[in-house]
Amino acid sequence: MKAAAKKKVAPKKAPPRKNGAKKGGRKIKPPAPAPFLDETGEVLDRLFEVVQSRRAADPSVSHSARLLARGPAKVAQKFGEEAVEALIEAALGNRTALIAESADVLYHLLVLWVAAGIEPVDVWAELRRREGVSGLAEKAARRLMPVLGTRKIP
Repeated sequence: MKAAAKKKVAPKKAPPRKNGAKKGGRKIKPPAPAPFLDETGEVLDRLFEVVQSRRAADPSVSHSARLLARGPAKVAQKFGEEAVEALIEAALGNRTALIAESADVLYHLLVLWVAAGIEPVDVWAELRRREGVSGLAEKAARRLMPVLGTRKIP
């Protein structure tokens, strides 16, 4: 007599859990919604106003005032240091540290703008100008225009 062939049966999949369902006795938290940041960069605008208001503050009580008192070159150096720290965390794949370093980079960029007399609205206008333009096309167009007042290599 032939042995009966065993029929393979796929394991049953558990039905999808609803938010807050338990897995292995632990409650599963639903992912937190991403914070809303409108396209005008309101949070950056508010932080810029705070940094700008610290320009006249006592450097012994305000980090922004201390940086600004040291001049644009020192602010630029500090911005560069923070940018390098963010790059290192990105290269290491450390998401949490990259988020923290990114916040530092943005803060120090705003301090640099204050030191250089740049308003966020000017940067937002430049970003809007570039919107919808291919990055390659935009970069090629910059090569055709003289880069005024910089030593930047196009």
